[in-house]
Amino acid sequence: MDKRRKKELLKQFKNDEKNEFEKSLPFSTEIFEELFNYIDTTLESHGCDHTLKYTKKFLEDNNLPLEKSIEWLEENGGYCDCEVLANIEDKILDIE
Repeated sequence: MDKRRKKELLKQFKNDEKNEFEKSLPFSTEIFEELFNYIDTTLESHGCDHTLKYTKKFLEDNNLPLEKSIEWLEENGGYCDCEVLANIEDKILDIE
């Protein structure tokens, strides 16, 4: 297999992986951006207590599916509010 073909296959694999990730999202990337802004602002004032307290509040206030969203966040490394920012924000911004 030549280099060009390997690059094409790698590009296709990464694109497929990105599409699968996007399909798995519990809500839109725009809502994720709102969540990240809310958490960032809130943590500046209150700090992280190593729970998803502010994430849950945002989800509830916006009538988003709480259980499904929390499960998805935890599967992707968001076990507390600061980890949602640290581990998930870049993944979401990468698919836009």
